[in-house]
Amino acid sequence: MTSSPRFDELDSGFSWVMGDALERTSHALLADGKVWLVDPVDEPVALERAAALGEFGGVIQLLDRHNRDCAGLASRLRVPHHKTFGGGGSAGPFQVIKVVSLPVWKEAALWWAPARTLVVAEAVGTHPLWAVGNGPAGIHPMLRVRPPRGLAAYAPEHLLVGHGAGVHGRQTTTALQDALARSRRDLPRMLLKLPSMRRH
Repeated sequence: MTSSPRFDELDSGFSWVMGDALERTSHALLADGKVWLVDPVDEPVALERAAALGEFGGVIQLLDRHNRDCAGLASRLRVPHHKTFGGGGSAGPFQVIKVVSLPVWKEAALWWAPARTLVVAEAVGTHPLWAVGNGPAGIHPMLRVRPPRGLAAYAPEHLLVGHGAGVHGRQTTTALQDALARSRRDLPRMLLKLPSMRRH
């Protein structure tokens, strides 16, 4: 049984981190006068808080193989379900960035330029299975050999991820760049950590 979520507060919204082993994280972002749910897990307290921010604009799904509760919430809230994992274009006020394009893994990220916010579903995370180095963020184990280096083109002040708490402030861009640069170098450390993670 999972515990109550932890909340990560933002100037224009918040994230909620579930108390499960992989710390599934969802986001409610207030942009252009509407609330956008990104990769949401249906958690009543979080959704009540999100509703208090304003009218819902849509539900955005960044990863093809993890629907989470995107479809159900979009239907219940009567808002569009934006399946952005093909990459390119926009979803509401956010720029959609292609991150991974493989037969079994298609993933996009969101760039919210006015708020200097980058939202990444799976390729980057702060959960201990991702962040095995000295920094707060790391690359998904399956992408260590070929990390999504295109993300280095962005200089966020807020990095929101699908697993773990966000990274905020002046160090955020450095944390992202370090995670990409260390991706291969941290492989041995990640392999040592895998057995202990499987016990959780």
